[in-house]
Amino acid sequence: MSTVSRRGASSPHELGRIGDRVSFIYLERCTVHREDNAITATDAEGTTHIPSATIGTLLLGPGTRVTHQAMSVLGECGAAVVWTGEHGVRFYAGGRALSRSSGLAEAQATAWANRRTRLDVARAMYRMRFPGEDTAGRTRQDLLTMEGRRVKDCYRREAARTGVPWRRREYRPDDFLAADAPNQGVTAAGQCMYGIAHAVVAALGCSPALGFVHSGHERSFVYDVADLYKTEIGIPAAFDAAAEGEEDMASRTRRAVRDRVRQTKLLDRCVRDIKDLLRYDGTRDTGDGQDRVTLQTDDDTHVTGGRNYGDEPIW
Repeated sequence: MSTVSRRGASSPHELGRIGDRVSFIYLERCTVHREDNAITATDAEGTTHIPSATIGTLLLGPGTRVTHQAMSVLGECGAAVVWTGEHGVRFYAGGRALSRSSGLAEAQATAWANRRTRLDVARAMYRMRFPGEDTAGRTRQDLLTMEGRRVKDCYRREAARTGVPWRRREYRPDDFLAADAPNQGVTAAGQCMYGIAHAVVAALGCSPALGFVHSGHERSFVYDVADLYKTEIGIPAAFDAAAEGEEDMASRTRRAVRDRVRQTKLLDRCVRDIKDLLRYDGTRDTGDGQDRVTLQTDDDTHVTGGRNYGDEPIW
């Protein structure tokens, strides 16, 4: 372990693609450490080794302790790390981009900085969420009204499908167990989806804060992306778990979400969807796994960095 800090950062070609990873792993009441390039989870039953490059999101529940070396390898591998409170209600996350290019981040910032293109992306998100809906020319109020109607319809549809009684959506961040089983499931599913979305957003190098539907929060774009799959994956998984009984809703919902994420190949879809929404074609990516740092000229030409241009023009 004495040489761990001397290892160079892995290149993107040495790391697992985000679309090929395990969507999330949940741990609680254990110590998370590092052994070589794997993380270990040690509890009363022993030690489990987990290849760090295969993790999309690591969910750390109550009673977990994590070492500096574990966080070092997780950061190098681009895994998002989410600390969750009891039953997964509280949320905190971080991560490092797998992409070494700023191309997607710049495409996101360009689309976000203009009101017209920002609304265009929001409309595209609603078309993706609700196939068959015509969002052309719709205002933000129209989009929110559409969302409210379709999400309520989804709750009613899933209640009928599973036979689980449903009254209304209730979320109590200070008292998870006060809600009924389907509401607990919807809350737990939402936290899982946020973790998955944050992992993909961070891995692609996008800004979690620059949202197109949500705004004003450090994870606005994460919420945007997670909501794309709410009615297809999150809510059905919650009702499936509730149909099995009312005990241990949080963990059973996580398993139901994980199954649906795997079946729908969500991580791959999520990467493609973000690139499509931001109209990113990858022209700024080098494709050779090497870092490229350039300098910008006044006419937006990019020249090689790491050189002294004091005695020569850069245009």
